[in-house]
Amino acid sequence: MRDILPADKARRERVLSGIRERYLAHGFDEIETPALEEYSRLHSGMGGDNEKLAYNVLRRGLDADAIREGAEDAAALSDLGLRYDLTVPLARFFVSNRGQLPGVFRSIQIGPVWRAERPQKGRYRQFVQCDIDIMGDDSSRAEAELMVASLDAVDALGLEGANVRINDRRVLDWMLDAFGFTADERPGVLITIDKLDKIGPDGIVQELRDRGATASAVDAFETFLRRPQTMELNPFGERQIRKALPENAPDEIVGHLVGIGEAVAAGRGIEGDIPLVFDPFLVRGMGYYTGTIFELAHPSVPYSLGGGGRYDGMIGRFLGQQVPAVGFSLGFERLVDLVDLGADADAQAVVLVHDADVPVSELVAHKAGLIRSGSRVRLERRVKNFKALLERSAADGYTAFATVSAGAELGSLEIKPLT
Repeated sequence: MRDILPADKARRERVLSGIRERYLAHGFDEIETPALEEYSRLHSGMGGDNEKLAYNVLRRGLDADAIREGAEDAAALSDLGLRYDLTVPLARFFVSNRGQLPGVFRSIQIGPVWRAERPQKGRYRQFVQCDIDIMGDDSSRAEAELMVASLDAVDALGLEGANVRINDRRVLDWMLDAFGFTADERPGVLITIDKLDKIGPDGIVQELRDRGATASAVDAFETFLRRPQTMELNPFGERQIRKALPENAPDEIVGHLVGIGEAVAAGRGIEGDIPLVFDPFLVRGMGYYTGTIFELAHPSVPYSLGGGGRYDGMIGRFLGQQVPAVGFSLGFERLVDLVDLGADADAQAVVLVHDADVPVSELVAHKAGLIRSGSRVRLERRVKNFKALLERSAADGYTAFATVSAGAELGSLEIKPLT
């Protein structure tokens, strides 16, 4: 967990503002949910490995004996926990407030989440997630709206050229079944396949054999991985999808993916090269995904900048009736480090450096006058190391300065750039 200094906080808010503005323009409505959720909901089995990283809150009123008795049972000691993502709280929000929401609800949810990560570079125990979700729409329109809005948001941050890797959990299930893996083996096999980019085909095959997976299924999968392929470039569409899969892939699922691509192309106002890439080995580890899954990629970095998928079963777990849902989460912390916002030209930010003898009333009057003209203003008393003062002000996001002496008129102040 981190303290965030003023300049960094200002940068983060500018990135958030850009994302929020584009999402609002695409018809999404912002909501807010509490930091705490019920323990049973956070540990319902749908959060994948994130459930193991949840911070649990000790029940109130437990004495030492009760704590000792429940030492082996976290559920006996905790009734609440800090949210580890925004999707589980959103499902609870929808169930609690569905009578006041439209039939198809498009939400924006931006806020901190907490995970008990092992400290390492780029892994934070508190970080911001930035999600959009659509509930109540089971058509490809929902995925297309999410992708178009998210690509538009990263474009607005100066990251043109992003694309979306896409797959479908139903494709993965069909493919593993076609190879001969049993249903019981499937979760472990998916964990291994998810490492393909890191350990390559040889590592995947060896790990599957070490796991004791069905030998004939591993052989079939290895044959598929090593099949000869022509080096042709196929734009996103039915040909690209079918060439990446074993023969006889389900027409319904392929058609759903093709429809998403056509809708994204229309939404982006482009012809030909759709910013989607089919990846049959994209897994995404969350246990609640039931259909389409996707990740946001940019050619400038080797890691994803966001992702999401369809989780049609989650709301039904809490509501008792099925409600289709799909979401997209931007990797806000990675975006903040990556984007170049340049100078904020919306308002001049001025430091008024004053002598010790300037009356407080004059200083406050000068400050108020500049604020009325649209400037952001800070008062600083002159110090011996004048250069260091200006450097600190520039680091804090200020763009100009003026020196103030006693009796000076506001119109006589010479405002100079901080460069």
